[in-house]
Amino acid sequence: MLYKLNLEHILFLDIETVPQKQHFTELDEDVQALWEQKTQYQRKDEFTPEEFYDRAGIWAEFGKIVCISVGYFAPKGDQRNFRVTSFYGEEIKILKDFKQLLADHFSQAKHLLCAHNGKEFDFPYIARRMVINGINLPYKLDLFGKKPWEVPHLDTMELWKFGDYKHFTSLKLLALVLGIPSPKEDMDGSMVKDVFYIENDLDRIVTYCELDVVTTAQVFLKMRNEELLADDEIKKV
Repeated sequence: MLYKLNLEHILFLDIETVPQKQHFTELDEDVQALWEQKTQYQRKDEFTPEEFYDRAGIWAEFGKIVCISVGYFAPKGDQRNFRVTSFYGEEIKILKDFKQLLADHFSQAKHLLCAHNGKEFDFPYIARRMVINGINLPYKLDLFGKKPWEVPHLDTMELWKFGDYKHFTSLKLLALVLGIPSPKEDMDGSMVKDVFYIENDLDRIVTYCELDVVTTAQVFLKMRNEELLADDEIKKV
């Protein structure tokens, strides 16, 4: 099935998220209490709610999106061309700009969204933050009433599971075992909060997010047994 998909019809994406506030103490008491309840199972007795707050960006109810990076194939003649771009800054503008991209270029039935662990994280997170921000869902994220085979989403982690429901593989590990050259990243996901709130270095986060988009596309190509993208085939726009 993967071999039949037209690469030009796929939008590869990745998101970076942070807690809505830098510090737990900045939340009002009701939100603090709800955070405590929400994370009780994950924290157990090892962490207090405040100590666990660094991970708040994982939940759409307590986090926000600071970057959405996308990549898509736009060949020029016989040469492959993978274009990468990002939306970043204020969350509501990020979401509206991303929605506009879908409306302008990826709104047809043939178009698909692809992310690593996208079905469990990226796609629902974007949808939830759109609802929270009062933005009508684009067709590609509005799954109500759709049958499983009608959902326009691809997930490289799900593809790698091959039906194994309990198997989680990070994008970094998958790239390693598939022989995909690892980009020289100077950060990982656990550092995004501090890079955003303490270092105020959004450009660094954008670069990290875009590298993950490229790696996701490389994994997809590898799973189709196709040649990986060369550096000169990747264009930032």
